[in-house]
Amino acid sequence: MTTNPDAKLDLRGTPCPINFVRTKLRLEQMASGALLEVWLDPGEPIEQVPDSLAMEGYPIVETQFIASEDSAGFFALKVRRP
Repeated sequence: MTTNPDAKLDLRGTPCPINFVRTKLRLEQMASGALLEVWLDPGEPIEQVPDSLAMEGYPIVETQFIASEDSAGFFALKVRRP
């Protein structure tokens, strides 16, 4: 399976648990096996959202930190729709 995302969701600046809810809703709209890339802030979002998704049965494919000159950076989380 490819690691190129089928869709992207930018949730930087979105607080918990809204970022988890939006991620889950987006995944539910996608086809089975589709890959979603979600951009999350450091701290609580990247600590909470992957764990919550895994508990709901969504496989986490990859987590990557993206350095940014104009901010503290963010995390790109790739999650697959089962």
